[in-house]
Amino acid sequence: MAKIGRNEQCPCQSGKKFKHCCALKEKSSGPQLSPEQALKVTLMSAVQAIQRDAVNKKKTSRELGVFFFFATAKGDAWLMEMTDCDCVQVAEAGQPLDAPIDENSETIEINWSHTFAIHNKQVVITAYADKKTASLGNAPWRELETAMKRIRKKFSKEQLEKVHLPHPEQSTGS
Repeated sequence: MAKIGRNEQCPCQSGKKFKHCCALKEKSSGPQLSPEQALKVTLMSAVQAIQRDAVNKKKTSRELGVFFFFATAKGDAWLMEMTDCDCVQVAEAGQPLDAPIDENSETIEINWSHTFAIHNKQVVITAYADKKTASLGNAPWRELETAMKRIRKKFSKEQLEKVHLPHPEQSTGS
């Protein structure tokens, strides 16, 4: 799990830097949630917020660390992970879907259903299950592409690799 730096945006989604928000609360009121624990709580909060936007058919997008969320005017919503290009749909046609997120005190595990790539100004997804591809024609590809560039510029490849744990079925040697 990546640490949240003092100059990063606070995971509570206040819009303030961590050092001016929850870091101050930790100092003044004793032990509270660690930045990692706050991020876990905030991830589900962000999923629920984007699902509400989808129910209301409000076209919007937002970022939280390495995650990008968007909802469309048709009521679809997706959670995208920008470093490995994984994604999962969290609302369809204005109806929230169960978010395949398992949290414990140490990790957040997300059962990603698709990978994504940006091709010709379109977000193209590929299902893990059957390798079928589809284009998300109403996805905010420009905002997603810009957010991905920011993440990759901000962190080294080594730092980004530390965010992810290998899956048990993945080979660790050659």
